[in-house]
Amino acid sequence: MSATIAGTDGKERCRWCAAAAEFLDYHDREWGFPVDDDRRLFEKLSLEGFQSGLSWRTILVKRDNFRAAFDGFDFGRVARYTDRDVDRLLEDQGIVRHRGKIEAVINNARQAERLVQREGSLAAFIWRYEPAPDARREPQSASTSSESIALSKELKRQGWKFVGPTTVYAFMQAMGLVNDHVDGCVIRTKVERARRRFQRPQ
Repeated sequence: MSATIAGTDGKERCRWCAAAAEFLDYHDREWGFPVDDDRRLFEKLSLEGFQSGLSWRTILVKRDNFRAAFDGFDFGRVARYTDRDVDRLLEDQGIVRHRGKIEAVINNARQAERLVQREGSLAAFIWRYEPAPDARREPQSASTSSESIALSKELKRQGWKFVGPTTVYAFMQAMGLVNDHVDGCVIRTKVERARRRFQRPQ
């Protein structure tokens, strides 16, 4: 089976983006393009944690609800959440109502604040784990990498939760630390150009 599939425009794309109608725009406009905005990085780590055990489509269709429920993933605000907020979120039918995952986002917001105080930004810390340009890459079907394992280990050491190596690798794929659009995908070259222009945060 080919790793690509032709879109309605006749151009080849990663086969997974045809699995659900919601995936195409996400694939073409977001997935793999480099991100250095702390709030977006925190949002994606949070949503990947919510995805654990579920499909990405389940999370993607609820993403606007998650953003509304968690104050746009402003981790400065989420870090101030109390038990009352946990109760509120557990009643919110627009999100995934999993106490452990909700509490993990709040915990991770507090850890993010501490990290930013130490490192200057979440982005500066995260992008240190980008693979070297000449690093040997695993097949594009890989679910972890040595870098995702290292980043996961360090986040856990700092007290973050729901940040296993597979979750972290999916985050790295989405936020552009690696370009895992398959060979032949029309978006792969666009992501490569974006990565070449991208100013790595310091």
